[in-house]
Amino acid sequence: MRFLYDCFILTYDILSRLLTLFNPKARLFVAGRKGLLQRLSKALEGRGKPLIWFHCASLGEFEQGRPLIAYIRDAYPDHLILLTFFSPSGYEMQKEYDKADIISYMPLDTRSNARRFVSLVKPVLAVFVKYEFWHYHIAELERQRVPLVSVSAIFRPDQIFFKSHGGFYRRILHRFTHLFVQNEESIKLLKSIGITQCTRAGDTRFDRVFEIVSRAEEIPIARAFKGLSKTMVVGSCWPDDMQVLTPFINNKAGSGDLKFIIAPHEISESFIQRIIDALEVPAVRYSQASRADLESSRVLIIDNIGMLSRLYRYGEYAFVGGAYGDGLHNILEAACYGVPVFFGNRNYKKFNEAVELIRRGGAFAVADYRELLERYEALRAEENYQKANKVCEDYVRENLGATKTIMQYLDTILKGE
Repeated sequence: MRFLYDCFILTYDILSRLLTLFNPKARLFVAGRKGLLQRLSKALEGRGKPLIWFHCASLGEFEQGRPLIAYIRDAYPDHLILLTFFSPSGYEMQKEYDKADIISYMPLDTRSNARRFVSLVKPVLAVFVKYEFWHYHIAELERQRVPLVSVSAIFRPDQIFFKSHGGFYRRILHRFTHLFVQNEESIKLLKSIGITQCTRAGDTRFDRVFEIVSRAEEIPIARAFKGLSKTMVVGSCWPDDMQVLTPFINNKAGSGDLKFIIAPHEISESFIQRIIDALEVPAVRYSQASRADLESSRVLIIDNIGMLSRLYRYGEYAFVGGAYGDGLHNILEAACYGVPVFFGNRNYKKFNEAVELIRRGGAFAVADYRELLERYEALRAEENYQKANKVCEDYVRENLGATKTIMQYLDTILKGE
């Protein structure tokens, strides 16, 4: 199995280099790793402080690690923080993050890369977020007796760790000093393969999102647009989402039942114009909205980035995009406001919060326009709406505190160095 793992890493490296010819993300992936160890060595010259290493696959995992990084930055100012990413999408978005002292890519997981990297960095603690299980780096951390903690991890029965042929990957998990997981199912699965150094702490994203929502500032244009009307906020939508949403918007905005705030995942001119062309009701772009436009329009289209988490406060309902395609986007921001959430029914099951909120009755996966309309109409009954609202609020509050639980454990490591 290790031979197959090595072949996978080698193949990944070769394909990445080939893809640089026409794929910008691949170019960033390869270029970011050229001279990586030399740059790290220079950045660490003359360091007189112990170093803590955080590793995230990409941007989503960074958001889970972020509350812990911020806590350690404040609680341990005499430590350096190294933040590494596997993916360019994470690195490029956060390479200026001010809570970390050094931000870098992680080298590809080979024996030599791992040994050189860990020997150079010499961390006193390593924290891997969610799904990061790299054999050689983890083995090297164990060999050099560096405590390694996994946070916000989640496991499912269909993962290779729990298969009869998964012994190689089970040994990776056994090397962790401790694993903090999101739910009880993960605890049961880990214990079924002999791993007892695990604790259910929940998902640190809840702490991060709740903090953002608690400090969110008003958006005057959105407030003026909403007025006294009930509103649905559509967040991070893709063309597949709009195929379902467009007839719903034309129906409900046209009849005066709802207004809509739409925040596309990508704010390209072509996509925004396609949305406007498909609508049969007045719509206005955020960047062009006048007082008269806001009063006469039934749809407000957000043509900038960075305000989605604040927009959900203006909705009685939310539709979050992505689940008809590669994967559901963040629904916690909407849930923090106690807003019932709709999303596509195809690719959401790997997101524990989506599955749990559906089970409890605060979120709804819909296949098409007719099912969206049916679910919405059911929620128009005040009793049903209030139940869904409370489910979302309670679910978020029940899951706060993961950062505190994890930090109590990390404190014992860092204070006993």
